[in-house]
Amino acid sequence: MGSLDPTQSTEDDPLLDTQHLPQYSLHAHFRPRFHPLPTVIIANLLLLIHVVFVILAFLTGVLCSYPNPNEDKCPGNYTNPLKVQTIIILGKVILWILHFLLERYIQYHHSKVRNRGYNIIYRSTRHLKRLALMIHSTGNTTLLLILCIQHSFPEPGMLYLDLILAILALELICSLTCLLIYTVKIRKFNKAKPQPDILEEEKVYAYPSNITSETGFRTVSSLEEIVEKQGDMIAHLKRHNALLSKRLLALTSSDLGSHPNRL
Repeated sequence: MGSLDPTQSTEDDPLLDTQHLPQYSLHAHFRPRFHPLPTVIIANLLLLIHVVFVILAFLTGVLCSYPNPNEDKCPGNYTNPLKVQTIIILGKVILWILHFLLERYIQYHHSKVRNRGYNIIYRSTRHLKRLALMIHSTGNTTLLLILCIQHSFPEPGMLYLDLILAILALELICSLTCLLIYTVKIRKFNKAKPQPDILEEEKVYAYPSNITSETGFRTVSSLEEIVEKQGDMIAHLKRHNALLSKRLLALTSSDLGSHPNRL
């Protein structure tokens, strides 16, 4: 049983060995490494697919359905036996599925970023990353409504095709704006390579200025926002402390294993 004497020699306890771990080793193991968000490439790829789909939909509608939407006149009968509107609706459904998968992919990576302590970027894009899917869901609802009306009143066929193409164009504009804003935010975040929010706030405290830390009370913030930020910080610090404990134990064990004669 070890002595409780506070003047006990460090040689009696290997954990208190005077040979400390190298500074570069501690720096490499304990400093959080930045992981960029890989969602920009996928978002841009889907945006390109969306643009191509809308262009093809307009070309198909103009070349195959004008002036009479009830008679498909596509060169080579490419859409046979399906009608042009059916092809456009099927493509729209596939596009919605791709946007749904994109939203799940983005949510997965943003949750990982939040767990690493980057709560500001998570909150700033919380609604933005869902907006594109909401736009397409609203467009699908509108298209379904148009098809229901067309089924009951099939006479103005040209009008229905014009409405479908107009909805596709409006969706493209809104989705393009949303995804461009999102990609700009994420590119700035990846380029800046910031440390977790709690470490960035320590820099503010180390170099005082007129900027007030968001962890404390601010009159411009709502009570719910303050509680959410503090909860995120506490959760991040808990995970970070658990990770540091595991890494410190591993480093200590490896150091003791390299000096068995000290035990």
